[in-house]
Amino acid sequence: MIKAVVSDFGGVVTLPLNEAFERAHQEIGIPLDALRTAMRLIAQRHGEPTLFKLERGQITEAEFLSGLEATLSEVLERPVTLDAYGARLMSELQPNQRLLEYYRSLRDERGLRLAILTNNVREWHDAWRNRLRVDELFELIVDSAFVGHRKPEPEIYALTLERLGLPAEACAFVDDVEINVVAAREAGMHAIHFRDTEQVIAELDALVV
Repeated sequence: MIKAVVSDFGGVVTLPLNEAFERAHQEIGIPLDALRTAMRLIAQRHGEPTLFKLERGQITEAEFLSGLEATLSEVLERPVTLDAYGARLMSELQPNQRLLEYYRSLRDERGLRLAILTNNVREWHDAWRNRLRVDELFELIVDSAFVGHRKPEPEIYALTLERLGLPAEACAFVDDVEINVVAAREAGMHAIHFRDTEQVIAELDALVV
């Protein structure tokens, strides 16, 4: 039987991230296709997405947004500013209430421990934690921006297990990004690829019973 569930944040504990991005980008008038093109260009020019460096805490939000503004301006052939971009995104996050209720039942009725393992941004830390009040439910939060590693790098899984004080086989891991799920499985965890809430609940129930 598992003793803990380690959950991704965005797209699992929240409703799909693409929905939040769509709403935020409608507000600022920048098509998502332009964002995707700009991110691809940045990755080609820097050897990896600068988002990865941001999520490891290797660059600041301001540095990341400055580069993204310049590349979006190039793609759209007009000046682009991304003032309060992170705040807009955070304000669009909506909780996955069904899954949060289920997680709470695992903790309160079955004694399972709960943790979040997230690729995130240092400057957004207070906004998302306070908005969804995750500290009331999850005993541990491992945020990539504060530990210098990001999923799917093996170090961040090892650190999470170390902080929980549990072996990998005692933990279930839930994420909506398949490469992160593969890495968790390679680390020895019971890994579940989030596709929809009821599917995840069914798979976790099978592990818990």
